[in-house]
Amino acid sequence: MENLVLYRKYRPQTFSDVVGQEYVIKTITGAIKNNDFAHAYLFSGPRGTGKTTLARLLAKSLNCENRKNGEYAPCEKCVSCSEISKGVSVDIIEIDAASHRGIDEIRQLKENIRFVPTRGKFKVYIIDEVHMLTKEAFNALLKTLEEPPTHAIFIMATTELKKVIPTIISRSQKFEFRKLTRGEIANRLRLLMTKEKKEIDSAVLETISARAGGSIRDAESMLGQIMSLPEINIENTKNLLGFADFSEIAQFIRFLVDSDKKNAFAFISEGVSKGYDSEDFIKNILNYLRFVMYLKVDEQLSEIILREMSPEEFEDLKEIAAKFELPRLEKAFRLFLDASANIKYSPIAELPAELAVFRLFEN
Repeated sequence: MENLVLYRKYRPQTFSDVVGQEYVIKTITGAIKNNDFAHAYLFSGPRGTGKTTLARLLAKSLNCENRKNGEYAPCEKCVSCSEISKGVSVDIIEIDAASHRGIDEIRQLKENIRFVPTRGKFKVYIIDEVHMLTKEAFNALLKTLEEPPTHAIFIMATTELKKVIPTIISRSQKFEFRKLTRGEIANRLRLLMTKEKKEIDSAVLETISARAGGSIRDAESMLGQIMSLPEINIENTKNLLGFADFSEIAQFIRFLVDSDKKNAFAFISEGVSKGYDSEDFIKNILNYLRFVMYLKVDEQLSEIILREMSPEEFEDLKEIAAKFELPRLEKAFRLFLDASANIKYSPIAELPAELAVFRLFEN
């Protein structure tokens, strides 16, 4: 157990352990409690937001040997709960559609689905990245979903809902998972550090939370990486992650607003020397410009911004937004969007960002 990475070591084992996704949990636990669950579920949303974790919890609750009518929480004591927690239950079949995407795999599933569960009440098939299935495999799966055995339940997860065929969606209960807020992620990381009996500066946890992009799994992976540092501080964290945070991006945007060409180019050069990923850098610029746009449209949109920014960072944003003229903002958006699209083809990683700055300062 001690050698497991953090996101595996502390994977939620009960519904109350799951961070965020309140409406999904409320709906699913209500269905279990009322014995009114579906035979097929489709969980969609960004990576690392709890789709597979919640699928396993649903499977555990349905197969719990001690759960009584009117209850939804698994007991965590019976053999079925123990086997599912350890990932060794023969009644929970997990399929990675990214590597098992063909019709042969679905045909094998159809053959095996006829057999009743070994221990639990249900055979639960968890199909991760279901959008990766081939057209033929989707059609074969559709036939199974139309008339499944009463002992079979399907839980499909995807990060790209638009690639799932409509007929699969129509036969499933669909739940959309949201990105987690910066505050939710930071609180989760603090809890893990308490369990690990370690102290880490809040600034480090906030930086990881901002870098995670709404993914709790990414945040926990980064935290595990940071914990291996001989000295854990904000400077070493930024150097290891290669990340420009909101305060640094704000400084760069100020250079653009003030037409400070020298410092704008110098910032990009220094970022490269610090190991910042150029693709991430441009993405963070676009995200910051997006927040500037929000304030230009309506200051009441600040509620959305404050999910990801600290109050101090938000004050910097307001100051920058007040100085950013709309035509220049629109031009900056177009240029850095082009830079984002072209970076994969550039022989010099920082060149697309430099060209965007150069063109922004033209005329």
